[in-house]
Amino acid sequence: MLTPISGRSTIVTGASKGIGKGIAAVFAKAGAKVMVVGRNEADGLATVEALRAAGGTAEWFAADVTDWDAVQAMVARTTEVFGGVDILCANAGAFPQTKIVDMDPAEWDGVMATNLKSTFLCVKACIPAFEKAGKGRVVVTSSITGPVTGYPGWAHYGASKAGQLGFLKTAAMELARYNTTINAVMPGNIITEGLVDLGEDYMKAMAASIPLKRLGAVEDIGNAALFFASDEAGYVTGQQIVVDGGQILPESLDAIAEI
Repeated sequence: MLTPISGRSTIVTGASKGIGKGIAAVFAKAGAKVMVVGRNEADGLATVEALRAAGGTAEWFAADVTDWDAVQAMVARTTEVFGGVDILCANAGAFPQTKIVDMDPAEWDGVMATNLKSTFLCVKACIPAFEKAGKGRVVVTSSITGPVTGYPGWAHYGASKAGQLGFLKTAAMELARYNTTINAVMPGNIITEGLVDLGEDYMKAMAASIPLKRLGAVEDIGNAALFFASDEAGYVTGQQIVVDGGQILPESLDAIAEI
């Protein structure tokens, strides 16, 4: 059993829906005080209401995490409401599907800003809080797409997710002086609103390619993030864990057929 994280101030970006909402729910259930951050106020307020209804402590903050001023305001508000920042879950992300030949350069820049630049900005903004507390935890939501696998239409997404892993290697060394760790969870195909939007055929095809024969739940990612945020993971930094039901393991479809 992990040491409780009750009362620890936690920022979860991109938490109004999807994986971020799942992470927020897992942390709130574990007793953390959760700042739900996103751009869609209606979804964000609904998430906060759901967390509170389940007995959790949560607040909403609207922010575009690609904007430095907004990120600094996010940290300031969290400090004001919860007394500091103990844990940052840098989860905000976007994954429009466009093949390279059709992609406008502006779309590339937008995905890089949302997925990669925001990770840097959020970590940077939290450093003073971690330094003041004498410790901290950062959990980054990366992906198997980019670092391990590829999929047509997600060159920008994959590049941003691989970039997050490159960032955290050096960040782990620089954050060590603040007794702060940074690690990444690499989800496979997780059931979210975005995955559902890709269609039933896509979901069935993905489930068929996974040894466990099912798509993941947002709680699966939240539980992995909770471990990285725990006291027990205090000597783990600059690392990543794949949570994908074994999706990246088979060498071919024939291997799946043998299961």
